[in-house]
Amino acid sequence: MTDPATPKYKRVLLKLSGEALMGDSSFGIDPAVIHRLADDILSLRSMGVEVGIVVGGGNIFRGEGLAKAGMDRVTGDQMGMLATVMNGLAMQDVIEQRGLEVRVMSAVSIPSVCESFIRRRAIRHLEKGRIVILVGGTGNPFFTTDSGASLRAIEIQADIMIKATKVDGVYDSDPMKNPNALRFEHLTYNHALDQRLAVMDATAIVLCRDQNMPMMVIDIHATNNLVRAIQGEPVGTLVTAEELLK
Repeated sequence: MTDPATPKYKRVLLKLSGEALMGDSSFGIDPAVIHRLADDILSLRSMGVEVGIVVGGGNIFRGEGLAKAGMDRVTGDQMGMLATVMNGLAMQDVIEQRGLEVRVMSAVSIPSVCESFIRRRAIRHLEKGRIVILVGGTGNPFFTTDSGASLRAIEIQADIMIKATKVDGVYDSDPMKNPNALRFEHLTYNHALDQRLAVMDATAIVLCRDQNMPMMVIDIHATNNLVRAIQGEPVGTLVTAEELLK
């Protein structure tokens, strides 16, 4: 029999949206949320899992929203990249409080604050058991942090990308508006594109599809969901490039 503590995935990329870090607040970071996440990450490391994390910045600043109000989109997106750095530093602090080594690596060069992202160095950190927090998105405007997460998951050769959100998977319609919305246990990236399902933006989906990077969408607020997902339990929606064999 398989040991229930044995992880199904050796190296994972965890995508945390900025909104998920808010908890029940309307802005900023909920300490209870990031401390619970840090506990989950400690559990993953105790299982021998190598963990990379990409964080969004929507809890602090959303460049796209201000662009619609008249701000230059490039400037807005650059401010959004800096918001992800702030979230990354907060995550670094709470994870280090648990005795783990952490490196924050940014696509935007801020040498006095954190390391610049270098792919080989990031992989080396992971191999040494360090948690790597990847911030700054892709370093370019007009790309979301979902695209940044897809790119980094492929670059660090993760076994799976886990997108932790406020809902417990992907639905055929908005479950907040439609009480009869149906949740998928599995779907393909092509299905998500064809049906315009709210998984990620199209650029991120195509990246994962073309590079055969599986993704699982889970509820960030459910207890032990992250650990259960790494153990292979069906706690959310699994999205893959191809149909699964029956």
